[in-house]
Amino acid sequence: MVRLPFRDGFYELRPGKIVALAKNYAEHAREMESEVPERPVFFLKPPSSLIGPGEPIILPRMSRRVDHEVELAVIIGKRAKRVPREKAMEYVLGYTILLDITARDLQAEAREKGLPWSLPKGFDTFAPVGPRVVDKRELKIDDLEIGLKVNGQLRQLGRTSEMVFKVPELIEYISSVMTLEPGDILATGTPAGVGPLSHGDRIEAWIEGIGNVEFDVLAEGSILC
Repeated sequence: MVRLPFRDGFYELRPGKIVALAKNYAEHAREMESEVPERPVFFLKPPSSLIGPGEPIILPRMSRRVDHEVELAVIIGKRAKRVPREKAMEYVLGYTILLDITARDLQAEAREKGLPWSLPKGFDTFAPVGPRVVDKRELKIDDLEIGLKVNGQLRQLGRTSEMVFKVPELIEYISSVMTLEPGDILATGTPAGVGPLSHGDRIEAWIEGIGNVEFDVLAEGSILC
């Protein structure tokens, strides 16, 4: 569970599932040497991967390369099953920032062997979120700047208008496959510029209208000084 500021109080993020989109920005699909999909491609991250501001991202020993991916996260507000896109936003509670941290070398192995992405996407600390939850009534998400820096160096910069599939389309498609429950998180994909992280790095991520969130990166077994 992660507790974030929301309205005049706090919201406890306790998702039953984190549904994450792959290749939902065309330039990111190209940098991964993939085709832009004809329909949404998604995978699941475990709720145990969630961390909040002030907690470090841990680089697991079994991976040689761990990458950052900054994403707009949509928090579901009520049970959604087979929801048409015209009504999809009625099922949204609000928004936050989520980093889809990925063990890229393990993902490459999984792709080569035709295996799911549970391992490369599912380590503890691989879904940092923050800095707050913004009520859907307070923010139009159609064209927001989204970006990420590592140690002050710009790595990712894009706009939510560049999504291949917009949020209403995503909710329509995903809810036709699986029921979305209150508190579930939908991570909507990342712009181009993903790259590796190292022990001691400092990540700063932002989305216009939501704010900035920072995380330290530590190797497994190290101690934050």
